[in-house]
Amino acid sequence: MTQRWTVRLTASADQDIQDILRWTRNQFGEYQAQAYSTTLFSAVKALADGFQTIGLKHRPEIGKDIYTLHVARSHKKGRHFVVCRLARNHEVDVLRLLHDAMDLEQHAGNLP
Repeated sequence: MTQRWTVRLTASADQDIQDILRWTRNQFGEYQAQAYSTTLFSAVKALADGFQTIGLKHRPEIGKDIYTLHVARSHKKGRHFVVCRLARNHEVDVLRLLHDAMDLEQHAGNLP
């Protein structure tokens, strides 16, 4: 059995989620905001598989030990990337959630 990783949200990632869901609620209503919340948190929870997370992409051009995971998974649609840092001690820090149309290098430039 593979060891599960500890997944932690930074304050910036938590704020990103709140902003994303507020915008979704304002544009598409409460039902869609709830559905997208499930999609976002499914992607975050998937990171508990650490380096074995399906779809995880190493992004050294953004920063040391930085990875991204698109939230569109398991037939769920989404337009955001989870930007995270994986440490060898089985911890994942979710740094940001950014729209997939953004220039990730520019917007992730000041990662915590």
